[in-house]
Amino acid sequence: MLLEQGCPTHHIQNPRGSVELIQNNNITSHSHRHQGLKHSHTGITQLQPQNIRLQLRPGEPQMFEVKFKRVEDYPIDLYYLMDLSFSMEDDLVNVKKLGTDLMEEMKNITGDFRMGFGAFVDKTVIPYISTTEEMLQNPCKRTEPMPCAPPFSFQNVLSLTCNGTLFSQLVGEQRISGNLDSPEGGLDALMQAAVCEEHIGWRNVTRLLVFSTDAGFHFAGDGKLGGIVLPNDGKCHLENNRYTMGDRQDYPSISQLAEKLREKNIQVIFTVTRDVIHLYEGLKALLPKSTVGTLSNNSHNVRQLIVEAYNALTSEVIMDTSELPEGYEVSFSTFCKDHIERSGEEGKRCSNISIGDQIVFKVTVLAPACVSGTGRSRLVIRPQGYTEEVEVELSTLCECPCQSHSIPESPVCSDGNGTLECGACRCKEGRAGTFCECHSDFFSQLSKRDLCRRDNFSEVCSGHGECVCGKCMCGKSPKNIEHIYYGRYCECDNFRCDQYQGQICGGRGNCECGVCQCFPGFTGSRCECSLAIEPCVSENGLVCAGRGVCECGICICADKRYHGPTCSICPSCPNTCTQHRQCVLCRVFNQELSEEQCERECGHINITLLQESRQLPQGLNLQQCKERDADHCWVHFTYQEIQRGSTVFIHAALNRECPSGPDIVVITVVLSVTIVIVGVALLLMWKLITTIQDHKEFIRFQNELEKARWEAGDNPIYRSAVTITLNPKYKAQ
Repeated sequence: MLLEQGCPTHHIQNPRGSVELIQNNNITSHSHRHQGLKHSHTGITQLQPQNIRLQLRPGEPQMFEVKFKRVEDYPIDLYYLMDLSFSMEDDLVNVKKLGTDLMEEMKNITGDFRMGFGAFVDKTVIPYISTTEEMLQNPCKRTEPMPCAPPFSFQNVLSLTCNGTLFSQLVGEQRISGNLDSPEGGLDALMQAAVCEEHIGWRNVTRLLVFSTDAGFHFAGDGKLGGIVLPNDGKCHLENNRYTMGDRQDYPSISQLAEKLREKNIQVIFTVTRDVIHLYEGLKALLPKSTVGTLSNNSHNVRQLIVEAYNALTSEVIMDTSELPEGYEVSFSTFCKDHIERSGEEGKRCSNISIGDQIVFKVTVLAPACVSGTGRSRLVIRPQGYTEEVEVELSTLCECPCQSHSIPESPVCSDGNGTLECGACRCKEGRAGTFCECHSDFFSQLSKRDLCRRDNFSEVCSGHGECVCGKCMCGKSPKNIEHIYYGRYCECDNFRCDQYQGQICGGRGNCECGVCQCFPGFTGSRCECSLAIEPCVSENGLVCAGRGVCECGICICADKRYHGPTCSICPSCPNTCTQHRQCVLCRVFNQELSEEQCERECGHINITLLQESRQLPQGLNLQQCKERDADHCWVHFTYQEIQRGSTVFIHAALNRECPSGPDIVVITVVLSVTIVIVGVALLLMWKLITTIQDHKEFIRFQNELEKARWEAGDNPIYRSAVTITLNPKYKAQ
């Protein structure tokens, strides 16, 4: 635009954004184990670069690459958090063996492994536990094999250590406790295990938190049941390794817990029983970088679950960013291992990453406008579950270098009525115009309306600019800086034209004041119509096969029976084989037509007879045909599509393919056998039905005989010879 207006190239300043690497340590290529060095997590690098400085010009994106590689022998901290309610008693036996077994197992993954142990039950108030003195001392009401421990909310039994024997010893000293309701205070324990970094002993390495239970969990709001209304503050409250605010603060919310886990880079492994796995599958979807495994009834498979979950978590890399400063945008893209480009949210993650695999993420940062303030903004990029991060320093480039050489009260700006900056005048207050030549009150409102409006009813500069000194200074669209307004009254623009295939003027022309000016070879209101006829040429070299006209590179067929790109397809038209069928049958086999008709209609055909169909010639210009005759036999012939004068050349095979007749003997035998089988089946069915009916009648007959029997004393026709008469007055006398 400036060059078109005559600006010399050496006077044009066009500052560009830049990417500067401040710290770019290479990714560790070999583990300390292979190098024979002492384990130290500070000497291992999995993320490159570490610090970048971006200078962004508004609207101009800057791209840089972030490399991630899973390094062998990377240190791991694992904290085992276990539910010690009464239902987990049989699980505690197997957890006691976990220390040394897991230490041995993790040696195959890393030489720097530490583990700790914590336990939880629930808040020690009603209705979560019974507060009677007896139940507070022994909530299980038993003495053998040992009484239960008093209930507690959360306690850190063992901080992270590399001593597996100590882990087994301290876990072996733990006793089961108990509570009243089924859900436990697991979220309280998760929060404290995450935020109490000094007590737990977390290092800046891979952090795993194993959560083992067979019950659900209480969350924010459930504390009201126990009269607890103070929200959870998300801070550490451990004294003597015991959670002290369990009875005064509510349970944390899931979103609050997710934020802390993301902040502390902790990956959670839920090992839960099958009965509650659906609850933790739902929780997993809300927490960053977590997984769920099915725990056996007595936790004998916990070591296998931890190893499998660790491999699953570390095989997926998900890039995360800190909260973006206002005005900035960031996007990711990557190819992963399958070499398929991903962008958007999918561009932040890669799966099935093995040790030694290197993944490159392309990060694009955009500042759409100048950001207020002089200080630098900061963006942090890190893989979820890892402590390494890329720190990006952001600043916007909103001034040209020439602005530092401005000339106050320059004679160019109407004898000192403005400051000359980069070849343009910045006017003093009360002055306006390109060279500050106008007083701001020089033109009345009436003159502005007359000079900057097309008529009395239109807006000033059509609403797309400002009226300065009676002239419209047109602006740009706020949505896209490439969309501009122009014209005496800013009535024209370069973007409000008809679109085709999602592009203005189909990308085949320029939009000038609402009308598409198409490039050569295109026409139409949207430049949608191509003037080229090549797409309409059919195989015979004719435009639309001679059956239509070519419009916008598409054939408009005159005969409605034909369609297709070149009017060559006609499903309802008989094919050429069918057209020549009668002539071949009458000339070769004396079928279909009479001798006179055959001579009159088919005399122009030159037929060559061959004995077998396999002798028929092959070629690009020969059409292979197969038609049925009056005897339902197949007749094979070929013909040439290219006509020579009025004669068609056909090669026909004398031998026909006639279907063999039916085998009468087989049909007779099969039919006879079928009739016999059906007859025997009907007889057997009739016999079965009559037998069942006779059996029912016999049973009914026997029942009637039983009813007809009676004793002699009950004979209805028997009359006794003795008559007994009672004198009603006998007692009175």
